[in-house]
Amino acid sequence: MDHLALDEAARAILRKNDRGGYTLPTFGLYPYQWNWDSAFAAWGFAQFDIDRAWLELTTLFTGQWPNGMLPHILFHRPDPGYFPGPDVWGTEDKGPIPSSGISQPPVAATFARMIYDKNPDAGREPLAALFPKLVAWHRWFMRWRNADGMIFITHPWEGGRDNAPDWDSAMQAIDPVGVGEYTRRDTAHVDASMRPTKEDYDRYIWLVQRARGLGWDDAAVAQDQPFKVADPLMTFVLLRANRDLAALADALGEDRSELDSWTAELTAGAAALRNDKGVFDGYNLNLGEHTNSVSNASFLCWLGGVDSPQMLAELHRAFDQCAYPVPSQKVGSDWFNAKRYWRGPTWAIVNMLIGLGLIDMGHHAEAEELRARTAALMTQHGFAEYYDPLTGDPAGGDSFTWTAAVWLAWASPSAGVQ
Repeated sequence: MDHLALDEAARAILRKNDRGGYTLPTFGLYPYQWNWDSAFAAWGFAQFDIDRAWLELTTLFTGQWPNGMLPHILFHRPDPGYFPGPDVWGTEDKGPIPSSGISQPPVAATFARMIYDKNPDAGREPLAALFPKLVAWHRWFMRWRNADGMIFITHPWEGGRDNAPDWDSAMQAIDPVGVGEYTRRDTAHVDASMRPTKEDYDRYIWLVQRARGLGWDDAAVAQDQPFKVADPLMTFVLLRANRDLAALADALGEDRSELDSWTAELTAGAAALRNDKGVFDGYNLNLGEHTNSVSNASFLCWLGGVDSPQMLAELHRAFDQCAYPVPSQKVGSDWFNAKRYWRGPTWAIVNMLIGLGLIDMGHHAEAEELRARTAALMTQHGFAEYYDPLTGDPAGGDSFTWTAAVWLAWASPSAGVQ
């Protein structure tokens, strides 16, 4: 299939998963609006329908809590077969619509800036409405997920990389007593060998139940938190997003001083995420130790504006080790599993973020190689949720919104001219 046919196929996926204001990640497996999925979808829509792109972000922020937190799932319509649904989260009195009680990586400001830059005239009004909401969300991260300039997570789902090895030591400290029986939807749609294990999932639910028992009170949840891991993905994404939000403040004539102070704080804090080998990885705050994991999140330093010769050398190793980089866990590590979710597979969404950072830092040859290999992956294997980095075999859900969006906005030869 040539790239123009793939462009149309990608647009068709976004239209198919469109639910009139928000977009499903994929039909069946994920029946609601997911936070960072939706931001990627907006950037995909912006390649052919700028108004629909702004609607996606506007709808996402209809679920924002009064404290500024933007939930990772918005339950717009009932779907009794999904677990964990709104009855499990118990957030009925917290936000304007049923939702989960945790957030997700704050990529929305970055995509809002790129959408605005495509058409400032069409974007000024929706951006002006979104701007204070974006600031409130970033302020929530800086208040409640900030450890000396490192952004930490209190649940693996909050970081978006559910079963990444970065969380293993923290997860092992949890004894998931009393979680009860439940039925997962993901393993009914996807081979269980590609998903988090039952042991992982029990701990996910235990953490939800703990926070629900504390009334989702930010201070109470943070106190004696058994899962508290500083995350390179969250830190670098928020660092980039703060810079993008500051640029949007300039466009709107708003004060950017608070945003600049956050950028300075995170830039300093990001240095603590670098381990003795020069790799950015997770840091278990309860144990005071690095996880020593080389993940695809490690390469997001450039997105955050932090250059690293060590990470550039690691990227070249990834190019040499697998046909379809960047693997979510280094090939050859004890944790590597080519098809199990965030323990080895390649994710086009993270490749795109890495690629954007490489361009910003002047590493144009590496950015183009990563874009070309990701494009070849989609051309040969379709728009899957994620892929085997060695063979390119598709894994997880298919007809995936954010993968199609990445094709339209970044990987396709016609990206940016549609």
